[in-house]
Amino acid sequence: MTDDLVTGADGRARCFWGGSAPEYSAYHDEEWGKPVRGDDQLFERLTLEAFQSGLSWITILRKRPAFRAAFDGFSIAKVAAYTAADAERLMADPGIVRNRMKVDAALHNAKVAAELAPGGLTELLWSFAPPPRPRPADRGGVPAVTPESTAMAKTLKKRGFKFVGPTTAYALMQATGMVDDHVRGCWVPPVTAASGA
Repeated sequence: MTDDLVTGADGRARCFWGGSAPEYSAYHDEEWGKPVRGDDQLFERLTLEAFQSGLSWITILRKRPAFRAAFDGFSIAKVAAYTAADAERLMADPGIVRNRMKVDAALHNAKVAAELAPGGLTELLWSFAPPPRPRPADRGGVPAVTPESTAMAKTLKKRGFKFVGPTTAYALMQATGMVDDHVRGCWVPPVTAASGA
């Protein structure tokens, strides 16, 4: 076993980051790299990736239930209707990351997303998904930024979205199955067109 994979107590080989905490193992096994479609679901991932900027992902995973409660399940329609009082409520909520710029960006991004036609956020984000490629052989083959994530970030910014740079956009692509960056040898089966792409 290389340091690109870790073996859990269950005997399964996971990507190098997927075994350091129970929350990471569950997220790695059940969500990361699996296709996510649906505007509210993608809005959640977009928002959480922005909140993660500068923090560890485990912090976000541990606060995710509180984020979901605070943001009405990440319903775009509901969050887009938030007022200044809601922004203050969020800033006072110890269960989430209380960062004024990130809170304001989330509320702003909901308004921008709400202006898209139903299914529009899904269509917009997935339009940047690259063609399928082989899984990376090791962690050195996992990029932080790609031409597609750079293009996605540029387009989102042009549309008015905030707090989504190329690195955040690529993390979103990984999290939502637009790319499969599970390292070769990881137990999680690749997603095929038949299984969910």
